[in-house]
Amino acid sequence: MSIDRAQIDTALATLIDPNTHRKFADAKAFRNIAVDGSTVSLSVVLGYPAKSQFEAVRALVGEALRQVAGVGEVQVDVSSQVVAHAVQRGVKLLPNVKNIIAVASGKGGVGKSTTAANLALALAAEGASVGMLDADIYGPSLPMMLGITGRPESPDNQSMNPLVGHGIQANSIGFLIEQDNPMIWRGPMVTSALEQLLRQTNWKDLDYLVVDMPPGTGDIQLTLSQKVPVTGAVIVTTPQDIALLDAKKGLKMFEKVGIPILGIVENMSTHVCSNCGHEEHIFGAGGGERMAKEYGVDILGQLPLDIAIRERTDAGAPTVVSDPQSRAAETYRAIARKVAIGIAERQRDMTSKFPSIVVQNT
Repeated sequence: MSIDRAQIDTALATLIDPNTHRKFADAKAFRNIAVDGSTVSLSVVLGYPAKSQFEAVRALVGEALRQVAGVGEVQVDVSSQVVAHAVQRGVKLLPNVKNIIAVASGKGGVGKSTTAANLALALAAEGASVGMLDADIYGPSLPMMLGITGRPESPDNQSMNPLVGHGIQANSIGFLIEQDNPMIWRGPMVTSALEQLLRQTNWKDLDYLVVDMPPGTGDIQLTLSQKVPVTGAVIVTTPQDIALLDAKKGLKMFEKVGIPILGIVENMSTHVCSNCGHEEHIFGAGGGERMAKEYGVDILGQLPLDIAIRERTDAGAPTVVSDPQSRAAETYRAIARKVAIGIAERQRDMTSKFPSIVVQNT
């Protein structure tokens, strides 16, 4: 019995990606569909890293195709392909960096750096090539969080090779100064140092560069938003009213300079007692959700106030790599997928497709 190719197409056309909640066909995810006797083979190419979801997608597509009359064996290859997406108008992409994600907060002490590190590690765990830049010149924490020591090597005395921790390419002013040496610099020196770290690092084929922003809305934030090609921003807050007040300022700053908000992470959402297991909203409840609703953005995830998260990050092995089966690690991976999907659904960067136009006297 021959297989009707139209029935194959019909079966695939209705399938919904369980991660994006959109049709696979709308994202042009199905490639290389072939029918050989009773065997159907195809590739499913996701626009976001999701290694942990490949088997579920393979099973979903296989089950749908086996319902088609005449189909025996189904061969489904699932992979991810991350492309560069549009950034602020007039700002060019960095070489070897497809997408830049700024992780910001208006207020310090809300767990932004811990969230940024675990986000980067979660994206890498899902199969992406990831780098991380510590944009906090005054208080760099990246070396400690990723457990990296040493100084970047310069192959040409002009640029630096990133250091690597847990598979993440990384750079920070903390690699270049003594740990207890304070940075007593004015704004222009700080922004110049940030641009050097960003542009003079030899990043190697990154799908995502996660930038851990300092708190506030000062010189560094302004430089990043005006001169650096940022694909989108993640806002980290706690449910506490005073943290939300500052987080809203950070969100509005990105909106004013045309950087999309990928969503909000509510940190320290609840506290679970390590002795009795009692769960309590010690910083208030629902603040992140209210903020997300007010500004029409997504709530990416809510994380507990957990001593284990703090201890693992301080030890240089954040939760995603040190306890990958934990509930917190699962939440970080879910946040990472939502961030990557948010980027994948945005307009692609097409500047490389257009030729350069040169006007000269003839």
